[in-house]
Amino acid sequence: MKIALDPTPFHHDYSLLELPAVVAELGFEHLQLTPHRDMIPFFNHPKADDELVRQFRKACSDAGVGIASVLPVLRWSGPDEDAREAAVRYWKRAIQITVDLGVNVMNTEFSGRPEKAEESERAFYRSMEELVPIIEREGIDVRIDPHPDDFVENGLDAIRMIRGINSKNFGLVYVACHSYHMGAGMLEIMRAAGDMLRLVHVADTMDHHRSHGLRYITNPPGNPVRVHQHLKIGDGDLDWDEFFGGLGELGFYDKPDTVMVSSVFAEDENAHDVSRYQLKTMKDYIARTR
Repeated sequence: MKIALDPTPFHHDYSLLELPAVVAELGFEHLQLTPHRDMIPFFNHPKADDELVRQFRKACSDAGVGIASVLPVLRWSGPDEDAREAAVRYWKRAIQITVDLGVNVMNTEFSGRPEKAEESERAFYRSMEELVPIIEREGIDVRIDPHPDDFVENGLDAIRMIRGINSKNFGLVYVACHSYHMGAGMLEIMRAAGDMLRLVHVADTMDHHRSHGLRYITNPPGNPVRVHQHLKIGDGDLDWDEFFGGLGELGFYDKPDTVMVSSVFAEDENAHDVSRYQLKTMKDYIARTR
């Protein structure tokens, strides 16, 4: 298993090429390349040319930091056909960037709309018809997160959707702080996924179902909003013994292709200290539950 840092909290204070050195200084051996305005931004065409890709790969090598995964977020399940077709084009470039970086893991979201779930599912599988042959040819392993406010939020439904692609090159991302939107319990989803679960994000969150659903109040009442946080371990309601124990039960820690990502976004002003805390705490839990 690789332990990686999501460097999103540092995007505002450091350039793209400075990020690998920051990650190394914080004690991580790997980073997750998340959406960045100079590389693969949210929802739009990748902005890196071949030279910048080469420079970033060299910056990682110079810092002694590996790239555990590349994370594009593109509307490949968008119910608007023009947006979906564009996302497929963007995905092709994102795949090429990933290959040129020497990486074989990509993780992403379903990226459709919950109010148009049926249309989004049709769009998703339409995109798969074009992208799966490329992904398989390039030897990329794509792992998908059922994200809050997506057309697939339920963890068991996400497993079904991925299974429907009918390709061994696709697996599941379990984002701990999305747990209260996933429907089933943490262990039930992990056990159902089995070897399909190959990447996890570690961040805490509050349980918005508590206090009879009034833990968070939005106005006007009934807004179709999804609430979650990306807090450091221990600042929310998640059962971390269950989370790390469940991964240990699956043998997640001993597999060469699995990735664990620290993804705390709530404390940018303390991002250095939080990142070090996350790394130490994750390693402590792993040692106890391995």
